[in-house]
Amino acid sequence: MLNYEMSPFGTKKNRSLPVRVSTFDSELEFELEPRSTGQELFDLVCRTIGLRESWYFGLQYVDTRNHVSWLKMDKKVKDQRVELHASNSIYVFSFYAKFFPENVSEELIQEITQHLFFLQVKQSILSMDIYCRPEASVLLASYAVHVQYGPYDYESYKDGMLAGGELLPKGVTDQYQMTPEMWEERIKTWYMDHEPMTRDEVEMEYLKIAQDLDMYGVNYFPITNKNKTKLWLGVTAVGLNIYDERDKLTPKTTFQWNEIRHVSFDDKKFTIRLVDAKVSNFIFYSQDLHINKMILDLCKGNHDLYMRRRKPDTMEIQQMKAQAKEEKQRRQIERKKFIREKKLREKAEHERYELEKRLEHLQDEMRMASDALRRSEETKELYFEKSRVNEEQMQLTECKANHFKTEMDRLRERQMKVEREKHDLEKKIRDADFYVLQLTVENDKREAETEKLKKELICAKMAEREATARLLNFLNSGRKSSTDSLLTASTVSQANVNQVSNMTAISTPSLTTSSSTNDMETAGGAELTTTTSHYIVMGDNSSGISDDFEPKEFILTDNEMEQITNEMERSHLEYLRKSKKQVQNQLQTLRTEIAPHKIEENQSNLDILSEAQIKAGENKYSTLKKLKSGSTKARVAFFEEL
Repeated sequence: MLNYEMSPFGTKKNRSLPVRVSTFDSELEFELEPRSTGQELFDLVCRTIGLRESWYFGLQYVDTRNHVSWLKMDKKVKDQRVELHASNSIYVFSFYAKFFPENVSEELIQEITQHLFFLQVKQSILSMDIYCRPEASVLLASYAVHVQYGPYDYESYKDGMLAGGELLPKGVTDQYQMTPEMWEERIKTWYMDHEPMTRDEVEMEYLKIAQDLDMYGVNYFPITNKNKTKLWLGVTAVGLNIYDERDKLTPKTTFQWNEIRHVSFDDKKFTIRLVDAKVSNFIFYSQDLHINKMILDLCKGNHDLYMRRRKPDTMEIQQMKAQAKEEKQRRQIERKKFIREKKLREKAEHERYELEKRLEHLQDEMRMASDALRRSEETKELYFEKSRVNEEQMQLTECKANHFKTEMDRLRERQMKVEREKHDLEKKIRDADFYVLQLTVENDKREAETEKLKKELICAKMAEREATARLLNFLNSGRKSSTDSLLTASTVSQANVNQVSNMTAISTPSLTTSSSTNDMETAGGAELTTTTSHYIVMGDNSSGISDDFEPKEFILTDNEMEQITNEMERSHLEYLRKSKKQVQNQLQTLRTEIAPHKIEENQSNLDILSEAQIKAGENKYSTLKKLKSGSTKARVAFFEEL
């Protein structure tokens, strides 16, 4: 937990306002001076976390009437009915995204902005505030795992490591009769298919999928029309959507911000004046005054951002985009270098493994030859002993011949037989001697070959140290040719390695909205016209990239930078083209695969509506396109007749 004191606002601690601001990954505590405004607190939070794209965010709190509200920037914090935390008398706020971009990949610039959106959208999906189909939930979960654990590594991955985290909405797991292991296996399949990406690239892929969900970036409010029909009003980045009370996925009609000129309310009555003067006002009714105030605030903010997107970028935005692009290119270069080094390292590791395996094989053969030699020597000793015994028997026979003349013939025959056996044994002994001599010569040859391999291994290690030294010299040189030098060093190292068939391892704008809401409790209004907004930008979000090597400065010429940029764009477009169709096919395959496990009675109303959308071939964008095809007058008339 971070703790900050705003000492410039005052020195009397007993008069300070204790404030706690919670984001999705940290908690910040401040001591504010009593006259501090909401803008001062908001700017302090943005400076603390290094956020410059502050126009998307706001501070949310629960007031004394138990209503969820957004902190007004132009009013004092203590005058906005913020409820004190009961335990420690502290003002508690949540730092949330208040407005959403139309296209995350084109509008979000800073990594911190992207990260905050990722955390909020992920939490909204898991809490089912944003409906997500089961197959898309599995895909998004695989990206969330990629963010948490990095690229898939078969060595470090262990079965069950994903079971402990909350990866899928409860509505998805309850809808299918599947065990956690079955869900993990399907998430793992997607996880393995992802190409190696940095955290910010994975988060962007997550947001690009999430922004296509029907409920993404929609703030829903209960309203009624003149016929007292219960409906939902959806305030989005592109306009206002009207939904049926039982269907938050498919809007009944829509009005873009460029069709709306003025919004205002009088108590519970909300009036929207359209640009087309021939069209009557668009009127609806809310449940209470508080909801109208929130609707007005969101309408103003989204309208301002909508009009600003359609104007040339300010110098500040251009500068931020240029810095972000330059940083991304630098990281891409570092990443490509790291991947190249990793491949060389893996190749060297593999060659070293093969060399060690071959050495072990030769050592096993040498041990087997030694055992065979030992057994041959034992056999030779046995033959010698047997020969000695035979000689003793022959001597005994000769002694007995003197005493048994009558058995001379029989003894002579036996003597001849013994002589033949003796000759056979002597021949076997000569053969054994010759075999032992051959084994001795072969053993000497293998010992010489082993000594030669040891010398070659020492040469390979010396080549490794030479390649490592050249690589370090390359990193310290600054302007040396990064690619050619590395390839040359690798070639030299490889030439030495080829002598032994292997190589030793080379270690791996703040949102300043001038509210036009009337301070009166019963009425308010705002003219939605395009004005120039002034932004106070505080802080900086510079972060370095580190790897296994000492960081150095790389200086590239314009041609080299342009060539690298073109190569990156080509590879990225090629990847998107191939992966988009593949993702759709995989989603369809997964939907078919898990369909037999579905529990029909556990399906929610949104699940049934989503299935109907799929069968009709409709999606978020095709529905909005159809609704916008009619005239504004016809859409207003349609709303009034609902």
